[in-house]
Amino acid sequence: MPDEGANILEVDGLGKAFGSLVAVDDVSFTIGRREILGIAGPNGAGKTTLFNLISRIPFGADRGTVRFAGQRIERLAPHRIFRLGLARTFQKETAFAKLTVAQNIRVGAAYGGGMRGAALSKAIDEALDVMDLSAVRGELAATLPVYETKRLMIASAAVIGPQLLMLDEPASGLNSVELADLKLLILRLRDRGAAILLIEHILPLLFGISERVMVMDFGRKLTEGPPSAIARDPRVIEAYLGGPKELDTDAA
Repeated sequence: MPDEGANILEVDGLGKAFGSLVAVDDVSFTIGRREILGIAGPNGAGKTTLFNLISRIPFGADRGTVRFAGQRIERLAPHRIFRLGLARTFQKETAFAKLTVAQNIRVGAAYGGGMRGAALSKAIDEALDVMDLSAVRGELAATLPVYETKRLMIASAAVIGPQLLMLDEPASGLNSVELADLKLLILRLRDRGAAILLIEHILPLLFGISERVMVMDFGRKLTEGPPSAIARDPRVIEAYLGGPKELDTDAA
């Protein structure tokens, strides 16, 4: 039976190398149920590769273990991981351009499996509602602006009602109004029962919404802790700015 303990995800000693390049090196962390854990770090730190290893899209780890809701998943097929309730998005907002918004979300539901008839329709309606997409449900995805496409990608993952939703740089390219709205939507997803694992380079959003922040650098976990402590950590400032300056982490 799945473990109903405090942590929804437990990662231990995860590692991945591509030839002589070690992309993720002995990374361990946990995330609690309904917790928002931010992942920060400069470009090339291994953040997205870590997401890939956990979700096994498009590849898995060379070593280490991943437990989701108490179950080992580091050798499962990606669709089985998704169907257990672990969903992710990607850096580049993507959708099936020739399908409508509702049809795109239906594809996500189909990949998740298990829903039919009224339950499927209800799940699609709820995903549209939670991401404020109901008004454009019949529009082709190709016609959507960037922020609506991002919300559609999140809705297509959230349709299964995930216990853990991994968001990879959802705020890139957004203006200040859209950033403020995205923050509220992420909190809404958490309040509906999902833990959130968030990679983000826009530090005011990341530090303003996360309960804990884990910082990666050169494929390793540099440190983790409350946002206020992480923002003052000299090692974090050095990794980002290369010297004794100050991170801009004022809440978005």
